[in-house]
Amino acid sequence: QVQLVESGGGSVETGGSLRLSCKGSGFTFGGNAMGWFRRAPGKQRELVALISSIGSTNRRPSVVDRFHISRPGTENTVYLQMNQLRPEDAGTYYCNVRKDWELTAGADVGSWGQGIQVAVSS
Repeated sequence: QVQLVESGGGSVETGGSLRLSCKGSGFTFGGNAMGWFRRAPGKQRELVALISSIGSTNRRPSVVDRFHISRPGTENTVYLQMNQLRPEDAGTYYCNVRKDWELTAGADVGSWGQGIQVAVSS
């Protein structure tokens, strides 16, 4: 059974940094993409960043210059280094795993973690 355990959330001031981690189990590294979606209050869940098993990425344009997603080879752990955080980055962040060929699919695909809170104060 797929399990995804997130860690690293918290509260920072504008311009600060956080690193999210998601440790997965119950699936193989090959053929599966991992990454993050987020949901702010009153808004729909939206893509943050995904990375496939061969290193291809799908990232939200507003985070491309600030966030860095990585996944060590052969491991089912994905990291999201978030820099220059803004209040609009705040919300619940959900780890996601899906097939590589679903890299550019919508939000309602694959398996999900419980979610972790990210707060950004002015």
